[in-house]
Amino acid sequence: MAEIINFLERSNLVEDQFVIAMRTGLENGRNLAQILADLHFSPSVVTQIALADFHGNTQQTLALVQENLTKMQKVRQKLISVATYPVILLGFLMLIMLGLKTYLLPQVDGTNAAGVLINYLPWIFLTSVATLAVIVGVIRRYFKKSSPLKIFQKMGQMPVLKHYLRLYFTAFYAREWGNLIKQGLELRQILGIMQDQGNRLFKEIGEDVAKAMQRGGQFQNKVASYHFFTPELALIIAYGEMKSKLGDELLVYSDEVWLQFFEKIERAMNLIQPLIFLFVALMIVLIYAAMLLPIYSQMDMAV
Repeated sequence: MAEIINFLERSNLVEDQFVIAMRTGLENGRNLAQILADLHFSPSVVTQIALADFHGNTQQTLALVQENLTKMQKVRQKLISVATYPVILLGFLMLIMLGLKTYLLPQVDGTNAAGVLINYLPWIFLTSVATLAVIVGVIRRYFKKSSPLKIFQKMGQMPVLKHYLRLYFTAFYAREWGNLIKQGLELRQILGIMQDQGNRLFKEIGEDVAKAMQRGGQFQNKVASYHFFTPELALIIAYGEMKSKLGDELLVYSDEVWLQFFEKIERAMNLIQPLIFLFVALMIVLIYAAMLLPIYSQMDMAV
């Protein structure tokens, strides 16, 4: 770690404040996961690095984290590229609507449906944005104060969101459990490790499964009760325990589910742009209708 920090300092690959924080953490006896937590890395990344201290596959874990973060970065970039042009175009349309509302509609008969909608649409748009911002703030506050396990249990039953949640959490937990089991750790040891982590959901799942097993429940049955896991995960666990190759089975299944997750994200990205352009096209048609319908009405009256 000391050599890595010295290399990062000389190479200028990261900012000086990160190098200083890493060196300070190392001098204070903190491990890599704790240092990354101090640098405000995401809880999922910190948890994966912390678990690597137990199963020993730190290099492999870092490679997988890098691969997944790279894929997520590509998804974000594609989402930005998909949404940037339509959002700019939508902004111009809103300005045009404000101009129509101020200069054109007062001079013509704006009692038709298109004219009425154009008249109120900018305010509807601004109200919707403000309402959305308030809803996001309330949801974030609710997430901080509530149990993550209960929240994701509910989200795992939502019609569209559940497909993405189940693939992500299944791939994440199957890989971490598989790594720990493959290194010879018993399930009760793994649950104890989970309860010591800073990730709130990871910790609560460990506590919940441990309580269920103390009451005589089975691991696969408890996993099957979580709505944010795929139904196949419990079957993989039962099959792996029967063959005494649970660690290998979970790792293989995790790789497959990660592929499904990113393929599903890719398909969603390809669907978003046409929907945005369709909405913009409808707004353009609405603008033309608001301008032309009153003119045609006046022409008919003149004739």
